[in-house]
Amino acid sequence: MNIDTKCVQSGYRPGNGEPRQLPIYQSTTWKYSTSEEMGKLFDLEASGYFYTRLQNPTNDGAASKLCEMEGGVAAMLTSSGQAANFYAVFNICECGDHFISSSSIYGGTYNLFGVSMKKMGIECTFVDQDLPLEELQKYIRPNTKCIFGETITNPTCTVLDFDKFAKLAHNNGIPLIVDNTFATPINCRPIEHGVDIVTHSTTKYIDGHASSVGGAIIDSGNFDWMASADKFPGLTTPDESYHGLTYATAFGKGAYITKATAQLMRDFGSIQAPQNAYYVQIGLESLSARMERHCRNAKKVAEFLANNDKIAWVHYSDLEGDKYHDLQLKYLPKGSCGVMCFGIKGGREQSIRFMDSLKLISIVTHVADAKTCLLHPASHTHRQLTDDQLREAGVAPDLIRLSIGLEDADDLIEDIKQALDKI
Repeated sequence: MNIDTKCVQSGYRPGNGEPRQLPIYQSTTWKYSTSEEMGKLFDLEASGYFYTRLQNPTNDGAASKLCEMEGGVAAMLTSSGQAANFYAVFNICECGDHFISSSSIYGGTYNLFGVSMKKMGIECTFVDQDLPLEELQKYIRPNTKCIFGETITNPTCTVLDFDKFAKLAHNNGIPLIVDNTFATPINCRPIEHGVDIVTHSTTKYIDGHASSVGGAIIDSGNFDWMASADKFPGLTTPDESYHGLTYATAFGKGAYITKATAQLMRDFGSIQAPQNAYYVQIGLESLSARMERHCRNAKKVAEFLANNDKIAWVHYSDLEGDKYHDLQLKYLPKGSCGVMCFGIKGGREQSIRFMDSLKLISIVTHVADAKTCLLHPASHTHRQLTDDQLREAGVAPDLIRLSIGLEDADDLIEDIKQALDKI
């Protein structure tokens, strides 16, 4: 099936006389007739449901749809995108390990990797993703276990060079993990470009309406854990908490997601609520149609901003002349997403005046949904930092992140125009 059809038809396939729409299984537990049946589930010797923290049919239906759309072999939902990124890395990193991440990633993930996981004894080195391959190779250590990046970075809107980072990862026997939240599988399928594990904040375009928080992890099944067995003992040596079971040999291509579910979800419990998984399922059905509109609107708004004399700069990779336009054409030929960033001449004070003058566009901390919204990191999420500290974090003091929704583009431009007229 083509991706547009997968949005609607994949994941859940009802049998004769069963509900056409994926039901919400709002139950914590499942009943079994014998103790032996239940025991086999706990020993991972049989598949089935027994406790929603580990698996739920509604969650599995939504995860299966997203898995098919991304071209993976197995997937799981989490309670948030932050939980998805944590599980994705922690599933293969232990105390004393090291991994590499692009420095341009979302600030919450940056803090997770650089502060919280550091307290767990896992060190992250942040790198400039535009460095050439030979320079990036210098950051690889014997205990480096993975590389992380974002397809389109939040909030700086840069595009990751998959080929370069996949080569870096695979030359060193480690997987490449990419957060594909902004692009979605409609505009980019990283697995087709050598990425091993894909993550999402389903809170954004996938849900599409700012109604539910969630995350997802999709495994390509392409990384050979046994070929680098010494690097990944959690997958390639016996797990004593499951009677000595070895995930890579017992579950093959499903090893990574099985371990993340049976071990991490069991112990940390960041499960997505079935109600939220239902919203994900609904959101995925219209994702293709919505992304087309988001991109068309965003390009029109970006072109308006690029030609306005009160705008200092615009970063939107779909614009010709943008630094990342060639990578966008290579990896996202249908369009990037509806998110862009720009700066207003006059800096922070003028940015605040502009935002306070908007009537249709909302100032919110959210991004990537049906309603157009914007955020000024220097005034909001990063307000504790000085201008120099902002630049060190890769966020310009005048950067405004603008997320274009599904409204009429001309109405959005009129709102921006009237707000610009007030500065």
